[in-house]
Amino acid sequence: MSESTDQPGDEPRGAPGDAPGAGPGSGPARGLSARDEAVLAVERRGWPGPGAKERAIRERLGMSPTRYYQVLNALLDDPRALAHDPVTVNRLRRVRDAQRRRR
Repeated sequence: MSESTDQPGDEPRGAPGDAPGAGPGSGPARGLSARDEAVLAVERRGWPGPGAKERAIRERLGMSPTRYYQVLNALLDDPRALAHDPVTVNRLRRVRDAQRRRR
């Protein structure tokens, strides 16, 4: 099982090598990449407002908020993400589904 990253300062930083082959297409036998785990850790935490969250995305993950939300959306459909953090993934799936129904 993967290590816990529940401490605010302990989220792993995405490395340039994480992007290729990381994410939903890298096979069910492999666990989540450090980048994917960090994305879920950022989303797991409560934020006082969008500015603080966007700043943390840039500083901790080294990616734009747009890219972050693209990666996050892909993770919501990844069974490995569900196995890693079912509470966060299911909560975000409900939010996404509610937004889709409103459209």
